[in-house]
Amino acid sequence: MNNISGNNKNNNNKGHSFAKGAFIITLGMLAVKFFGAVFKIPLMSILGGEGSAYFVGAYNFYSPIYALSTAGLPIAISKLVAENAALGRFRDVRKIRRISVPIFLITGTIGFLLVAIGSFVYAKISKAPDSVYSVIMLAPALLFSCLMSSHRGYYEGLRNMTPTAVSEVIESLGKIIFGLSLSYLTIWLGTREYQKNHTIFGVYYNNIVKANGKLLAFASAAAILGIAISAAVGFLYIYMRYKIKGDNITKQELINSPRPRNSKKILKEIIKISMPIGLGAIVMNLAGVIDSILVQRRLADITLNSLDKLKNIYGSLIPNEALIRNNVHLFLSGCFGFTSTITMFLPTIAMGLAVSTLPSVTTAWTLGEKKNIKKSIEKILKITSIISIPMGFGVSSLALPILDLIYNTLHSGEHIGEIIIGSQIMTVSGIGAIFIAFSMPICSMLQAIGRADLPLKILSIGVLIKIFLNYILVGIPEINIQGAAIGTLACYIFVFTCALIALFRNTKIKINFVSIFIKPCFAGLICAFSANLFYKFLSQNINSKISTIISIILSAIIYFITIFLLKIITKEELESDKRTKKISKIFKKFKFI
Repeated sequence: MNNISGNNKNNNNKGHSFAKGAFIITLGMLAVKFFGAVFKIPLMSILGGEGSAYFVGAYNFYSPIYALSTAGLPIAISKLVAENAALGRFRDVRKIRRISVPIFLITGTIGFLLVAIGSFVYAKISKAPDSVYSVIMLAPALLFSCLMSSHRGYYEGLRNMTPTAVSEVIESLGKIIFGLSLSYLTIWLGTREYQKNHTIFGVYYNNIVKANGKLLAFASAAAILGIAISAAVGFLYIYMRYKIKGDNITKQELINSPRPRNSKKILKEIIKISMPIGLGAIVMNLAGVIDSILVQRRLADITLNSLDKLKNIYGSLIPNEALIRNNVHLFLSGCFGFTSTITMFLPTIAMGLAVSTLPSVTTAWTLGEKKNIKKSIEKILKITSIISIPMGFGVSSLALPILDLIYNTLHSGEHIGEIIIGSQIMTVSGIGAIFIAFSMPICSMLQAIGRADLPLKILSIGVLIKIFLNYILVGIPEINIQGAAIGTLACYIFVFTCALIALFRNTKIKINFVSIFIKPCFAGLICAFSANLFYKFLSQNINSKISTIISIILSAIIYFITIFLLKIITKEELESDKRTKKISKIFKKFKFI
């Protein structure tokens, strides 16, 4: 008989509702994004366009190997745990965890070795030899992230989103503390050494421009070493939490639970569920590596053959240092890094919804509760619409003012080229972020209803579209790096459309398209148009940064009023939850509903 006495503390919480779980995980991810911005914004300022290319390129190489190492296992664990908990098979729940831990340890170790060895290959084929330092530093981060994922998937399946949220926040804080400190320290030590001996960490350089280029590569690697340390701290927290607090499965629940299934059967189920999910993740992340290499090589080609055209397009926005080091392709690629902190904000929120969606929809699907499935799908899509559409349109319409507000570039005179070029990228990326934000929870819902094969097929075609468009568009000198944003937008429009059709066909559920998509789009356009109008008027009279902040606040108020005037959020929806009943009464007073 299985051990039924351990890890049964704090049994008062039997998992969060979808709303509470979504709130906790989204709040955690918002905190993570905030701390991520606190980490990345000063880091991008330290590294500049060229150094940012090393940092972003390292992550593009790391991501598919991480996806290969986990291979959809966290989602498979979450889904199986949710299914078995819904059926009262708590011994199976515990057994799933015991089986999953050594799997993650083995795959994490293999991933660690792949990153360490593959770093040299990536550096060579991407035409960025100094990126090897950054890539190799990510190897230990992969091992700890894999181990952390096993515990996160387990808790998410039990609909307890707190451990995931807290571990992510701890990890993000660690990036700020360790990543920024090590990067600053590297720059300080390297600069001091060069001033004394004309060497950077023992290697002599007779040219300060080349010395600075090498120092940027080391600073990027130092920041990534800090990320590896933060991953270790995050894992330590979630591991100790399980040891001390357990999983809230009671002794009585274990006694009443049926005998657990054979370990081989459980392992087969884990592999069966994780394979298509993992392959989908690998396809997307591998596309990121191919994309990163492809974009840099195509940019390298046009800088070699059409540098004069790029100079005519961007003029003094391309720094002299990049021209001297023949790294214009890295500079242009790095401009993407300056925008990703903002454009990936929406997908971060959507990821929170996707994580909380899986156990909620899985439980309803397992128990055959069609009304709850429809209710969950509509709620998830509406929340995604209300949050992502105005933010995506707003980011697109105020790209340059927002980037200037964050990086203080136009006033300080530093990294003006990265910000102006980045703002052109962000105009397209802001719209693309909306479709990415929708794609995540929709694909998660397909996985929850047992059709994990569909996201794989859809994402694979989307990736081919992205790679094809990037190859063609980035190679055109007049479009160059802007082509990468267009390729991403086209990819996720395709993924969103196909995944949504597949979800409706498989669940046989019809939703109110007008309320969920069309009305939020109209409200979002009003929000973006008013933000742009406010900014143009205010910036003529007051400080640009203050104008940006006031414009965002005023347009948000207009959007808030619009969603109630258009009845996007109804009285019934507010009164259906005791937490929003009080809000409903206030809105009634002012006749919003």
